[in-house]
Amino acid sequence: MDAEAMAEARRRWQERCDAAHKRDADFTTLSGDPVDPVYGPRPGDVYQGFERIGWPGEYPYTRGLHSTGYRGRTWTIRQFAGFGNAEQTNERYRKILEQGGGGLSVAFDMPTLMGRDSDDPRSLGEVGHCGVAVDSAADMETLFAGIPLGEVTTSMTISGPAVPVFCMYLVAAERQEVAHEVLNGTLQTDIFKEYIAQKEWIFGPEPHLRLIGDLMEHCVLAVPAYKPVSVSGYHIREAGSTAAQELAYTLADGFGYVELGLSRGLDVNTFAPGLSFFFDAHLDFFEEIAKFRAARRIWARWMREVYGASSEKAQWLRFHTQTAGVSLTAQQPYNNVVRTAVEALSAVLGGTNSLHTNALDETLALPSERAAEIALRTQQVLMEETGVANVADPLGGSWYVEQLTDRIEADAERIFERIRDRGALAHPDGRHPIGPMTSGILRGIEDGWFTGEIAEAAFRYQRALEKGEKKVVGVNVNTGSVTGELEILRVGHEVERAQVAALVERRERRDGAAVEAALRGMLAAARSGANMIEPMLDAVRAEATLGEICGVLREEWGEYVEPPGF
Repeated sequence: MDAEAMAEARRRWQERCDAAHKRDADFTTLSGDPVDPVYGPRPGDVYQGFERIGWPGEYPYTRGLHSTGYRGRTWTIRQFAGFGNAEQTNERYRKILEQGGGGLSVAFDMPTLMGRDSDDPRSLGEVGHCGVAVDSAADMETLFAGIPLGEVTTSMTISGPAVPVFCMYLVAAERQEVAHEVLNGTLQTDIFKEYIAQKEWIFGPEPHLRLIGDLMEHCVLAVPAYKPVSVSGYHIREAGSTAAQELAYTLADGFGYVELGLSRGLDVNTFAPGLSFFFDAHLDFFEEIAKFRAARRIWARWMREVYGASSEKAQWLRFHTQTAGVSLTAQQPYNNVVRTAVEALSAVLGGTNSLHTNALDETLALPSERAAEIALRTQQVLMEETGVANVADPLGGSWYVEQLTDRIEADAERIFERIRDRGALAHPDGRHPIGPMTSGILRGIEDGWFTGEIAEAAFRYQRALEKGEKKVVGVNVNTGSVTGELEILRVGHEVERAQVAALVERRERRDGAAVEAALRGMLAAARSGANMIEPMLDAVRAEATLGEICGVLREEWGEYVEPPGF
């Protein structure tokens, strides 16, 4: 980029920055010296390749989506929480909001994640243990009691039964007399990453994609502010992938959902802003920052050049970040506070839109109230005391960070090629039912390519750890400690007994004939190819349970069994 082009780019940024809203805050150093909203080449300087870096709020958004960075609005503090029953989790949510949390993120228990009711024999011993139990709309109503859903953004981390759970959320909003049109938040729904990493699916890929397509259509028309798909790299990284694999597999999955929307005849400029992302912030500080910056640049370029998006918002990659659960150690758990703070700082310097910080005891159990407060305060210290929210992309132009950003982008592009090659193997005639990236993803799932690649990366790291080439304080180095055992949160068996009893009573009180009729209507929609959201909403309004809704579809579509791999 020559000097004239660079001057024009800076002028555009300055105009947008001047016109944008800024927070009423102190934008000075601790010593009281003012700092600029962003820093870059000096006027008249020539910087080769600067168009790949650019200014905040300018394509390709390497330096962030907004011209003001966090001066306009800080990241949303969105703490992931859920345990026991809906009433207990509601109490935790109220405390998070009272203490300064900006949004809610729902963790569900394992039976809910698998589409099972709490009284299903396969749920025994799991109810309320890794998240909150939600069996029907009544639980969702209790979960958000006293929390105005029209004002609080809500994220829900669930994929296999995401669509019926979302319907329960919509019905809970109706019972608060909140219009669907004003609801805002994110539903994970990302079924690709379940087959790749987390393994919480119900059906085969095609029925799940059918439901996701129906959900995307419905949200465009009826819940326009809500993001129906949050493409998750977090679980891919937690399974043992490298940073480049996390980035590439996640963005490839995102391209697959773009192809799904296009195959439904939706306008990319309308539905693409409803796709968001969820990344892991791991411990290699600069690599993580580079990963986040590369993610925005890759997504913007592909959306513009490959999928024809012309609007800015359709080219924006918005993402939530969670600090790395897999980096936490049971040994010397207080060290986890430091790890979490470093990881959170990398997410902020990478421009995250919202953030969850893990608690120090999460490697042992669900976070205690004390540990959850420390995790929340970690974000608030970063936001209020460190000055990192004063300047957009403060590491932009760093030789190291820019070269890391370029390298991880190049690594991701090579992986995209390998995925598309698998799609060509699956459909050598070039007639992809949904799209070429989707075909490659489905072929990679079918033949175990993704899981094999992640397993190899995880093995390499574990071998380096055992050899002492990679160091983990308190585990294979500096192992002496004066700290004792932590008091951890324990969910008692009485939670499960009470949840099951409430579910049995709820079934007895409801109109059984109405439930059966609604489930038949939902099944008819499944067989006819009609959009299933409205019939599913009818079933949820009648208080059909999650297990009943998923059970009807299991009988119709069957259950997915992962191919064996050796």
